[in-house]
Amino acid sequence: MLLAAALASALPAQAQQPPSVRLPALGESAAEEFTPGTERRLGDQIMAEVRRDPAYYDDPLLLDHIQSIWDPLLAAARSRGNIGADLDTAFAWESFLVRDRSVNAFALPGGYVGVHLGLIAMTTTSDELASVLSHEMSHVTQRHIARSIASSSRQSLVGMAALLLGILAASRSNNANATEAVIVGSQAAMVQGQLNFSRDMEREADRIGWGVYQQAGFAPVGMATMFERLDHANRLVDNGSFPYLRSHPLTVDRIGEARARLDAVAGPVMPLRPTLGHLLMQARARVLMEPAVQSLRRAQALDINGLTGVERVPALYGSAVASLELREPMRAQAALDAALALAKSSAPEDARAMLALGLAQAQVWLATGQPARAQAALDALRSPGAGTNRPLLLARAQAALDVARAAGGEADPTLRASTEALQTWVSEHAGDAAAWSALAQGANVLGLKLRALRAEAEAQAAIGDLNGAIDRLRAAQRQSRAAAGSPDFIEASIIDARLRDLAAKRRAQLAEARGEKGGGRGGGSGDDRTP
Repeated sequence: MLLAAALASALPAQAQQPPSVRLPALGESAAEEFTPGTERRLGDQIMAEVRRDPAYYDDPLLLDHIQSIWDPLLAAARSRGNIGADLDTAFAWESFLVRDRSVNAFALPGGYVGVHLGLIAMTTTSDELASVLSHEMSHVTQRHIARSIASSSRQSLVGMAALLLGILAASRSNNANATEAVIVGSQAAMVQGQLNFSRDMEREADRIGWGVYQQAGFAPVGMATMFERLDHANRLVDNGSFPYLRSHPLTVDRIGEARARLDAVAGPVMPLRPTLGHLLMQARARVLMEPAVQSLRRAQALDINGLTGVERVPALYGSAVASLELREPMRAQAALDAALALAKSSAPEDARAMLALGLAQAQVWLATGQPARAQAALDALRSPGAGTNRPLLLARAQAALDVARAAGGEADPTLRASTEALQTWVSEHAGDAAAWSALAQGANVLGLKLRALRAEAEAQAAIGDLNGAIDRLRAAQRQSRAAAGSPDFIEASIIDARLRDLAAKRRAQLAEARGEKGGGRGGGSGDDRTP
C-alpha cells in the first residue's frame, strides 16, 4: 500500500477522488482513464524491477505459508463479489516477500501485494497476518490505486513505474526526506506531506477487509488483536521503523471501529491459539529478515530459559535456520534433533510444522553430502495442504540433482520424475523463476538440451529480463537448427513461438518508453524478428 499511497499524495488535488461505498462503474472516469488492463501493465512494469531487487525474497516455505492465508482470502473476496470478472482475469492476485525487518505490507497496481519479513516476525498467529492481508487485498479490489491516480493518465506508465519504484526505495530507507525528494523530483505538484491513502479509503479497506476476513474463516479477534499490537508498537517506537503504521494511520476512530466490529460478533469470542506451524514461520522470518553475520550469530545462540515443552521448538528451529545460513550444518543438526523430538511428542499432527522441520533436516543432509538420505526424508514428508507443495517440489528437485551428480552425472528415474513434476508445475505457474531454473538444471543432466535452454529463458523472462530470455531462446533456436538427426520438433516450435511473443513484448515496452501506442503489434526493429 505504501507505494500507491505515496503516488496518490504526489498527485494534484483534483486527481484524488473521494471514495464511495461502492466502486465507480466501468463507464465512470476512474475506470475510463485507468482501466484494469492499464493498471496491470503498470504493476507488471514495477514487478519486473522489484524482482531484480536484492530485497525481493523467494523463500519457498514462507511464501507457501503466506499463500495458505492469501488463497482463502481471495476465495472469500470472489464469493462476496468484491472481485468482478474484469478484475479477476486482468489482475495477477499475487503476494510476494520483501527481505526487510520493518513491519510493513503494501499493495501495488495490478493485484500485487508485498509483505515484509518484519511483519511476519511480529505476528503470533495466522489470523493476525490474515487481517493485514485482507486489508491490503481490499485496497486492490476497491481499486483505490486507480481512483487515486485516475486523472494522471497523461503521464506514461513508465513514468509512473519509475516514481513508484523510487518511493519504494526511499521508504525502505526509513528516511521521510528521501521519500519526499523522490516525489518532488518526479512530480512537481506536491500537495500532501504524508504518505497515505485518504482516511476514507483506509476505513473502506478496513470495512471490506473485515467481511473478507470473516468469510475466509479466520478468528474474529485476530483483526482487533493486530490493531492493538500495531497501536502498542506505535506508542513504544516512533523512529520511522514501522512504515505500515505511517501509511495506515491508526486513528482512534479506526481502532474503535475494529473493536466495535468484534463486539458485534454473535456468540462467544474465543481467544487466539497460536499454531506451532505459524510460530516456526515467525521464527524463520525473524532469522532471515536480517542476513548480517552478527545478526545470524545472535539468532543462532540459544536462549530457552523460561521456555517449557513445545515453546522451545521455535527457538530451536530459529537456531537451526541461522546455523544453516552460516553454513554450519552440524550445529543446525544439534538444534534440529531437540526440536524434532519435542514437536513429535507435542504437535505431531501440525503438518506445516513437521514440513518445516523435515525440510531443514533434508537441508542439513544435502549440506553434508548425503543427498540420498535427504531424498528419502523428503519422500516421507506430507504436504500441509491439497495439491502440489512448492517447497517440497523444489527440495526434491535439488536432492535428485545432487544424487545424480554424486553418481557422476548418471540420471536415475527419480531425477526424471522430478523434472516431469517441475514441467507440470511451470505449465500452471509460468512466473515461477525458481522452478524454471530447477527444471533447466534437471533437463540438462537428462540430456534434454533444448528444454534446458528454454527453461533458462523462461526463468529470465519470469524475473523481467526479456533481453536475457530472448538471447537464450535464440541460442536454443540455433542449436535446434544445427542438430544432427531428428530434432525435437515440438520443443523447437514452442521455442519459435515464445521468441516471437517475447520479442513483441519487448517492442511494446520500448514503444511505451518512447510514449508511443500500439508498439506490440507488428513493426519493430529487425533484430527482434525471429531469424
